[in-house]
Parts: sequence; C-alpha cells; structure tokens
Amino acid sequence: WVEQDPKEILNSVYECVERTCEKMRELNIDIANIRAIGVTNQRETTVVWDKTTGEPLYNAIVWLDLRTQSTVERLLKRIPGKNKTFSKFKTGLPLSTYFSAVKLRWLLDNVEEIKKAVEDGRAMFGTIDSWLIWVLTGGTNGGIHCTDVTNASRTMLFNIHSLEWDPDLCKFFEIPMEILPNVRSSSEIYGVMVCFPIFESGALTGVPISGCLGDQHAALVGQMCFQDGQAKNTYGTGCFLLCNTGQKSVFSEHGLLTTIAYKMGKDKPAFYALEGSVAIAGAVVRWLRDNLGIAKTSLEVEKLAAEVGTSYGCYFVPAFSGLYAPYWEPSARGIICGLTQFTNKNHIAFAALEAVCFQTREILDAMNKDCGIPLSQLQVDGGMTNNKILMQLQSDILCIPVVKPSMAETTALGAAMAAGAAEGVEVWSLNPADLTAVTCERFEPQINPEESEYRYARWKKAVMKSMGWEASTSSNGKPK
Repeated sequence: WVEQDPKEILNSVYECVERTCEKMRELNIDIANIRAIGVTNQRETTVVWDKTTGEPLYNAIVWLDLRTQSTVERLLKRIPGKNKTFSKFKTGLPLSTYFSAVKLRWLLDNVEEIKKAVEDGRAMFGTIDSWLIWVLTGGTNGGIHCTDVTNASRTMLFNIHSLEWDPDLCKFFEIPMEILPNVRSSSEIYGVMVCFPIFESGALTGVPISGCLGDQHAALVGQMCFQDGQAKNTYGTGCFLLCNTGQKSVFSEHGLLTTIAYKMGKDKPAFYALEGSVAIAGAVVRWLRDNLGIAKTSLEVEKLAAEVGTSYGCYFVPAFSGLYAPYWEPSARGIICGLTQFTNKNHIAFAALEAVCFQTREILDAMNKDCGIPLSQLQVDGGMTNNKILMQLQSDILCIPVVKPSMAETTALGAAMAAGAAEGVEVWSLNPADLTAVTCERFEPQINPEESEYRYARWKKAVMKSMGWEASTSSNGKPK
C-alpha cells in the first residue's frame, strides 16, 4: 500500500512557489517576469475529492501501489479468455495495478465516503495535476477541473486515437463519466492562479497555468526529443524510457506501452511514444539505505559500489512491486542470488546499481525490436544520473554511449517549455531550429560486449527465478 496526503502535496507546491519567489528576489529578478506556470506530476496517482468542500475524500493512491491486485483479477474474469491486453488498441495499456482506472475502482468499492459523494454528485476524480490545477485556479470557487492528454492516456479510460474518454471502458470499470476531468492539450491556458492567503508574496496571482504534462512526457520534451525515433530514459523512483514515434501510434509486440507523448496546443496534432516502465530504480537505493541500513546516504551506496567495482557474481532483481515492462508480472518479488561467503555489502550495492542498468537494457532491447532502428545513444536525466558509477555501468551494459544534459531536471524544464509555448503566452519557441544545443556529459562503453552479454544473460536467469513468487493477495494486501 502506497499512499500520499493530497493536502501535503498541495502544501509542498505552496512552499515551492514561496521559496522560488524568495530566491528570485535574492537574485534581483523581478517576480513580474514569471509569465506562465507549468505543472508536471507523477502519473497514475489517483485522487478523489469533494467539489463542495474542496477536501480530498481519501489519501491519493500512488502509481506503484499493489492493493488493487484482487481488483485486477476480478476484472480479468469478466474478459473473454482473461486477456490482459483487451484494451491495448484503444488505450495502449495492459490491465494492471499500475493505471488509475483500477485504483479508482478500488476506491469506489472500498471507501464509503467516496461511494456516497459519487451518488450525491459531489465527487471529482483526477490525477495529481488535476487536483493541483483545480485548487490553484480557485477550487470550490470556480476551479478548473481538467487534465492533459498525457495524464489522461495513463488512466485506462482514455481512447488515445479519438483523444476522448471512452464510454465502453468507463462502463467496463463502472466509473461514472461525470467525475472525470476535461481533457485538454499539454500547452494551453487552463486558467489563472487565484490569490491565496497562504502566499505571503501574493506574487503569482493572475499568472496563467498553461503547461501540463505527466512527468515522463515532460522529460521527453525537456530532452528536446521532438523527432521520430529520439528517446530518453529518466531515473527517478522508477525508470522510464520513452521513444517518440511521431504522429502514429506504434503498438508493441514486446511488452511496452503505447502512450501520448505530448500535444503542444489545442489545434496541434498529438504525438505518440513507446514507453517501457521499470517500477524500482532509485527506490532500490533508498531500500538499501532505509531497510537494510547498509549506507546512510545515496552517495554512500555509490561509494560502496565503487570500492569493489564488481558484484562478484551477485545479482539483485528488485521486483518489490512485481515486474513492469516487458513482463507485466505482478507475482514476481525481489531476490538477491549468486551469494557466496565472500559477498559483502559492497557487492550488494554494486548489484543494486547494476539491476537498474539491466532493467533499462531489457526495455531498450524491446524498443529496438518494436522500432526496428536500434538507438545509437541513450539520453538520460533524473536524480540518479548524478551517480557516475551508475552512468558508466549503464553505458557498459547497453554497449552504447549514454548522454546526460547539464540540466538534469528535464521534467521541470519540459513543463516550463510547454507553459511558455502556449498560445497567449508565447515566450518559448519549440521550433527545433530555435532550440539551443544543451551541453552534455558523455559516457562511452568501457568493457567488451562479450562480458556485457554474459552478465546480462545471468541477470535474465535471476529474473526467471523471481517470478511466480506470490499467489494472488487478498484485498487487505496480505498474501492468501
């Protein structure tokens, strides 16, 4: 079970606004220079709130939460042949605990307050972007209830071709369409910031909110991947590799998702992407720190790994919440194997970093098969890219160069670009000719491909051992 308090998220946004304004004053930059605001969010995380009181009716259920496994199994029974990919050509997604529709179904089945609010016509559903935009544009006092195509495309309720909520899918999940937000493009003025007593500066009142992208899509934009075939990998809590497929949706034969990459304006076309999602990347480093206590900081994990420079035959599959792409196997659980009396915490730290790289390699292999054109280099971003050992390892395991921009927070950059490019704001041109080249750091492969293949084959063997570990879980999250 993974939950967050929607009000705590909101307060962190208020704090972010205040601190940014303070910082700008320190730098003698006039706050009036802020012309637009972009929103980016962890996708799939599901919130239901009361439109009359403005209060959330339950905690937000986070994307990697697994409580809905029994809901998924119940829904599967209603599909002929229990076909997990029954809606693939409409939504681009398999039926999985990952997407919002299943989380929303769980809330409607298990939270009395939400059921009642839906009956009374008081409930509003949204992913985090919708919740924030609604509050920031006025909330109970005329707040705008909207989302953008990228976040909508992760709910399992959205037709990625017609760009509308799908009545048949809403019926299948038994979700009333009136609680869903309006779907807009990723770059247009949704509304303006209202004045909040909580903002001491009152600084951003009246500034338009004009960019909205799910975090991975925002990183694709921030990495300037506007051409067909360009791809980026973001290393955060999880790991997400997106490849722009242009104005056509490509359906994967190898376990990847088809998703909307962005739609940069009301009258602009939607662009599509193939996506591989890994549930556990940065979270494995946090796990070593918080659960095993083998390091006090993430930096220390990097140091431990650097001291040995090898896992000494130890392999770590961090399937803490099942395996996502390319397996979609909720029954998998984490394993560490290949241990000997000689294995110590340094080797385990190294194996954990290697696991992030192997998972990326699996997705890249699937993507190369689906696209037919192998990537010649991988553009990377996100917090974990500060880890030089990890980046070098990634290049070694992929056997291609890894390229990291000097601005690693490309998710924030992408949301800013979308906001600045919106009609009526127009302070940022997304025309490829106007985009400046970004300075980058390059990591080239340093081991021979045979060694890389050998290690990768052993990793695959470990993945097979992690599967089928868990039978289905009961609704309280405890194994049956």
